[in-house]
Amino acid sequence: MLEFDEEESPPGTPAWMATFADLMSLLMCFFVLLLSFSEMDVEKYKQIAGSMKNAFGVQNQVKVQDIPKGTSIIAQEFSPGRTQPTQMKTVNQFTTETTKQSLQVGNPDAPDIDVKKLNEQQTKQLLEEKLKNLILETKQDADKLREVMKSEVDGGKIDIETNGRAITIRIREKGSFPSGSATLNPDFIPVMAGLREALKDIQGKIAVEGHTDDIPISSGRFRSNWDLSSSRALSVTHELIKDNWLDSHRFMVIGRADTSPFKPNTSSENRAYNRRVEIVIRQGLDDATAASIRDIQQSNPEILNTLNLDSPGITP
Repeated sequence: MLEFDEEESPPGTPAWMATFADLMSLLMCFFVLLLSFSEMDVEKYKQIAGSMKNAFGVQNQVKVQDIPKGTSIIAQEFSPGRTQPTQMKTVNQFTTETTKQSLQVGNPDAPDIDVKKLNEQQTKQLLEEKLKNLILETKQDADKLREVMKSEVDGGKIDIETNGRAITIRIREKGSFPSGSATLNPDFIPVMAGLREALKDIQGKIAVEGHTDDIPISSGRFRSNWDLSSSRALSVTHELIKDNWLDSHRFMVIGRADTSPFKPNTSSENRAYNRRVEIVIRQGLDDATAASIRDIQQSNPEILNTLNLDSPGITP
């Protein structure tokens, strides 16, 4: 059997490694040259950077329909930001230090807002707006009455005015009652019929108030001006609720005699103005507004001092 001596391999790196290393160096230079010749798309880079930021970085803006995002990649908790009143209906979350491990959400330089005071201001503003709308509705109802009773108003038989949530229909003695009598003139009955028709569509409680001048009455039928004023108010009320045209539960009859003069009793002309019957329609507040005012009276009555609640029909 023949035996051959095994050829020993030469020491060091194989020869093919030198060729491979040269090839890799050439390829690297080739790609470096390609990169140097290329142009970067800035817009696409921003889109990619934004996507990476939303996925892994700090989320600065949170949409209303989204759940709250973490304030840091490694943060273990989420701290909600301070609420601030804005004109836009958005929910914003912002940070000022993005390198901290746990970020405080909110603007530390923003002044602290007294939420209670802010709520009081908003409540006051809403109540003022609601009261303005209610008073405007009363003025519109008064305009309707003036339009229906235009001939009587122009003829000086009645006057119509508003004060807050109250409408006052002032019936003068001229043409309505004979002197010293509580019986309506027959010529004034059609006027009452028109007034009864107009009041059907006007909401509110109705107070019929009789007034006289300061001259004591000397009639055998009436013991005093109190008796005369009450009787005149009652005559007007009976004419208004005639044939159940209006709900009698809305009415009250008041005799004031000469205690509430319309003008000073210094002349015969002024005394003629004072001899009158006033139909006062108090429309008041709706249930929701009255409930809100009652709640405020219990929690913080000082707010009501700044509102005009002293007008007739406004006080809850």
